[in-house]
Amino acid sequence: MPHVDIFQRLAAPGVRSLVPYQPGKPIDELEREYGISNAIKLASNENPLGPSPLALAAAGAALSDLARYPDGGGFTLRNALSLRLGVAREAITLGNGSNDVLELIARAFVTPEDEVLYSEYAFAVYPLVTQAIGARGVTIPAQAFGHDLAAMAAAVTSRTRLVFIANPNNPTGTWLTRSALEDFVRAMPAHVIVVIDEAYHEYVTDPEVPNALEWLDRYDHLIVTRTFSKAYGLAGLRVGYAVSHPALADFLQRVRQPFNVNSIALAAATAALEDENHLIKTRTLNREGMATLTAGIAAIGLDYIPSMGNFVTVDVGRPAGPVYEALLHQGVIVRPLGNYGLPNHLRVTLGNPTEIARFLAALERVLSV
Repeated sequence: MPHVDIFQRLAAPGVRSLVPYQPGKPIDELEREYGISNAIKLASNENPLGPSPLALAAAGAALSDLARYPDGGGFTLRNALSLRLGVAREAITLGNGSNDVLELIARAFVTPEDEVLYSEYAFAVYPLVTQAIGARGVTIPAQAFGHDLAAMAAAVTSRTRLVFIANPNNPTGTWLTRSALEDFVRAMPAHVIVVIDEAYHEYVTDPEVPNALEWLDRYDHLIVTRTFSKAYGLAGLRVGYAVSHPALADFLQRVRQPFNVNSIALAAATAALEDENHLIKTRTLNREGMATLTAGIAAIGLDYIPSMGNFVTVDVGRPAGPVYEALLHQGVIVRPLGNYGLPNHLRVTLGNPTEIARFLAALERVLSV
């Protein structure tokens, strides 16, 4: 049997030192490990309302056709997105979640000789996809937990091919304003593709936070990514998409697997777009939950990072690892951020009112010990 050292030599150079992405702990795993039966999960920024009833009905109807491959081009969903977003169908690339789309972008446009820029405290997938293809990742120190656009612009070189920007940012919840972000996009040279990750766009309440899709006609080197996993409540089906100039989308389609989005996901996502009422309820619940959670955190005497997403990152004032473990014993799953370089912080998803109240009570108990 080959020794593991042989596998180390066989692995691609960029993959050898990769640390796999760590998802949030599942509820069933926690309940099995700790012997409890009433756990709540506030770790993965999921929608507490769940999917739209229209999406659930469409998913159920799609079950009868599982013996057939899905539409490899995703025509119906792309057409629905085209009509809703006001973009050409040829500008849309579908992915198995937006993570898949981010990887497609890196695979299509980056080589091991190139550089990719992203911010400190930005989404962990950016360095993962960069390192996996052997390119050089350049981490730009954060400014107030968010993107320092001036420093990012100054770091661009002739080797830079991609700049990843999350707006709002995950895991900190910080955001960039319309004027600042468009100035940055405008200043980028033609050899740099700017990827604006808008996974949490549907939760934005500040009118100064831009909809980057509005800029696609002006900037050919711009790609905007979004997802159905957050506000649309379809995280378990994995549907994301990119919108770009059709010429960029053409290259993404060349590296995309032909059946990367399954039939149930395609049907559910298409139906979810039609349910504006469910999206309104989601936004309302999120806005109310944000007010409740941040007030509760402040009442405990802790600091938090203001957020434009469906989560809040809280500074527990001590190493967060033991606090996270103690919360698990209370049946509450949140997200420790030590792997992001934030060892004193926990990210907490905005659940329903009962879940938020339970988290606040559990946190207060844990911190008082």
